[in-house]
Amino acid sequence: MQRYSVITGKLPREIVLLKGLPCVWSKCTFCDYIDDNTTDEAWIQRVADAELARVTGRFSRLEIINSGSIQELTPPVQAQVRDLLHRLAIREFICESYWSYREPWAATRAFFGVPTRIKLGVETFDDHVRNGVLRKAMKFAGPEEVAALTDTICLLVGVRGQTRDMVRRDIDILLRHFRYGCVNLFSPNTKSAELMDAELKAWFREEYADLEAHPTVEVLWENTDFGVGDVSLPVVDQPQ
Repeated sequence: MQRYSVITGKLPREIVLLKGLPCVWSKCTFCDYIDDNTTDEAWIQRVADAELARVTGRFSRLEIINSGSIQELTPPVQAQVRDLLHRLAIREFICESYWSYREPWAATRAFFGVPTRIKLGVETFDDHVRNGVLRKAMKFAGPEEVAALTDTICLLVGVRGQTRDMVRRDIDILLRHFRYGCVNLFSPNTKSAELMDAELKAWFREEYADLEAHPTVEVLWENTDFGVGDVSLPVVDQPQ
């Protein structure tokens, strides 16, 4: 499992994949990332100690992910991240959080004490696909409600049930309402290979190839394009 990487192109930064406590929801049909979570807090701490020690602050921008929400890092690891941000003079911190944690987001930003961008996995603004197919359990009135809370979202493309018009609408909403975005092409995994729509993915690659040049939208053509994780191997770092 690759847990540290450096992104040198768009939005250059260091990125670290930590272990966290179990995801508060853990029922999304497309997600096997939660297999990296654990209730073993000592294991969580060992991974944090090893991987955070690799961070240099070279770009003054750091992203921490943990196969769940930033709130699911243990309190000691959250404090460890906060101290690292200040020690290395990080000017922008990026993390992920699930919709049910939205009320404490202001407190989350205040806790870390540096400009903090919270990524939200909306996946799609089509309510049926988001909740009926992907089982995200995310209800909101519209993109304006989401944009009032965060300027950064993730979208998922290539899921059965999506249409080209749905994808066009999602990309339009992203570009009109949000400053930053990450578009993930769905990669089949151990739990949801049958969800993939290969034709829609191929269409998107051609139709939206120009997103590669967009300064604040990143496209993950494969889910390991940020250099962390592994799509082919199980988690290999076991407790000692």
